[in-house]
Amino acid sequence: MYNYIVIEGNIGAGKTSFATRFSEECNARLILEQFEENSFLPKFYEDQARYAFPLELSFLADRYQQLKTQFSTADIFRNFTVADYFIFKSLIFASKNLEPLEFGLYSKLFAIVSSVVPKPDLIVYLYLNIGNLKKNIEKRGRPYEQNIQFDYLDKIQTGYLEFLRQQNDLRVLLIDTNGLDFVEREDDYRWIKSLVMKEYPLGIHRIRNNSAI
Repeated sequence: MYNYIVIEGNIGAGKTSFATRFSEECNARLILEQFEENSFLPKFYEDQARYAFPLELSFLADRYQQLKTQFSTADIFRNFTVADYFIFKSLIFASKNLEPLEFGLYSKLFAIVSSVVPKPDLIVYLYLNIGNLKKNIEKRGRPYEQNIQFDYLDKIQTGYLEFLRQQNDLRVLLIDTNGLDFVEREDDYRWIKSLVMKEYPLGIHRIRNNSAI
């Protein structure tokens, strides 16, 4: 079994829901991103050009501090660690949200920070098409997310997939979850869990459902 698993996906993909239940059933230490504490996030969705840089810097600092704190001590009562984010999502979002000069500076800072954070043994990407992501966002009802546009979600999804397809030194599991409801339907959850529990060699592994990835 892996020591460190990351559950990733676009906004509204269900990362936290799956990671939380999975960690509970497997007696794993759970690391959840504290995005709701970021005061720049609502402002970013109102004015992306103005708040993109401080938002991305604050997320990077928060993610680094949380992961550093969590991994500085071992939890002997847990079997392994599950997180609902990978620190490289900072670079993915920044590459889509920042101007070139800002991104150049950000990349230098990211290289320093990411070098001291452990890499996961397995990255699980829960893939949903943009329409279903938007439905999930509307369903969960966070006020500051309701104005997220389809093109923004598409931009972030493209960034994730471009990054993951280039990772030859990581284990990446891309699961098409269109047509599934792993929160409400037990069989769907069990199917995804069974995939995550398998052993995979390095590289990207695509599990298709009903749509192309």
